[in-house]
Amino acid sequence: MHEMSLVEGVLQVIEDSARANHFSRVKTVCLEIGALSGVEPEAISFCFDLVMKGTLADGARLEIIATEGQGWCHTCGQTVAVRQRHDPCPLCGGYQVQPNGGMEMKVKELEVE
Repeated sequence: MHEMSLVEGVLQVIEDSARANHFSRVKTVCLEIGALSGVEPEAISFCFDLVMKGTLADGARLEIIATEGQGWCHTCGQTVAVRQRHDPCPLCGGYQVQPNGGMEMKVKELEVE
């Protein structure tokens, strides 16, 4: 389950931010997860409490913002919304869609004390 290591990476971001910004507790963690990232939000939620246990984010609330995937269609020359990699273009039906958005997972915001 690679989501466990991703949440461990989120903890590292939180700890680095705490050192740089001098806070001691995290109340809320807001993650942005793209539809084309390959990350399962449900698995992130499951792993979150386990990884944060005993840390400055123990008991923190997790908010997940899902962002849609985007791709550039080489056939019709448009940027289009896509749900999965290798989906056809919803405008022209072509399969030459190169993903260019919604592939990331990032810490968008922290509510801290």
